Amino acid sequence: MKNLTQDQWKEAVENTEDAVILDVRTEEEFIEGYIPEAKNIDIYKGQEFLDEVNKLDKSKTYYVYCRSGARSAQACALMHQEGFENAYNLMGGITEWDGDIAK
Repeated sequence: MKNLTQDQWKEAVENTEDAVILDVRTEEEFIEGYIPEAKNIDIYKGQEFLDEVNKLDKSKTYYVYCRSGARSAQACALMHQEGFENAYNLMGGITEWDGDIAK
């Protein structure tokens, strides 16, 4: 897992053909606003989170975020344990995001 700054993360997402943006916040947080194109899988759901993550294509590159960067760092670590080689954490999370927000 690698932590990326906002600028590194944006550039990587734009330049990665198979990029998947993954929001690991709660559904309630997600509904309040999310980074466009993000898929929401709530890390607080424990085993259900792992079950959903394991349905994802491990060959793709995942850009993971949460509110502040802590849950997404944990999610990246869990994904790595599950065999995902390319999972990147957004440092500062959506709180520090200065890009577009969808609702």
